[in-house]
Amino acid sequence: MGTTASPRGPGIVRFTKVALEYPRRGTALTDVSFEVAKGEFVFLTGHSGAGKSTILKLVAMQERPTHGDVRVTGYSSTTAKRRDIPKLRRKLGIVFQDFRLLEDRSVEQNIAFALEVIGTPPGAIAPKVARLLTQVGLASKGTSQLHELSGGEQQRVAIARALVNDPLVLVADEPTGNLDAKATSGIFQLLRDINAAGTAVLMATHDLSLIHRSGLRFLALDRGHLVYDGDDASRLATA
Repeated sequence: MGTTASPRGPGIVRFTKVALEYPRRGTALTDVSFEVAKGEFVFLTGHSGAGKSTILKLVAMQERPTHGDVRVTGYSSTTAKRRDIPKLRRKLGIVFQDFRLLEDRSVEQNIAFALEVIGTPPGAIAPKVARLLTQVGLASKGTSQLHELSGGEQQRVAIARALVNDPLVLVADEPTGNLDAKATSGIFQLLRDINAAGTAVLMATHDLSLIHRSGLRFLALDRGHLVYDGDDASRLATA
């Protein structure tokens, strides 16, 4: 493995010798260790099946490791109880490639619903929706239906929804995978702006050009092994 990049400050996400094995599907991860510091932006990359989505599921504690420890915003996979998981997830924002929006609701209704689910006082919902739509560049689209939006705009709605808890960590699973180059650039810049405001971002991507252009740290995975951790994009061809 390449030279490990030193995180800035204490890790808000920490994997320590993590392995995940499925009884029928076999080994998904083997001896994976890394940290993501508070306010850091880190890419996850690797071929399909390399383990990117598995790592993101472990961060959200949708899965627990077979061996090792995953620690996220102070919660440990070895000690967290089932009742702790909703508390952990309120410190996370999660963005998916396929948006996962409610097709029968408008833009603002999608975000309002997420706020209702977490128990936001009714009087605080509309102002928060307006603030989030402004943050993601959709201030004029609140009453639009999803079918009226481009793919990039729909992903911006999904990101706004992921921000309702003011998360410490934003987890993004191939958020630009279904978008054209222009929309990809816009979404990536939005994620960088969110990161600049203090939110750590862990983004899985197949788009090596994004990593090359950004100069940011990336974790390269191969068949469940972490094979590179650093910011030398020239290693992408061999990692």
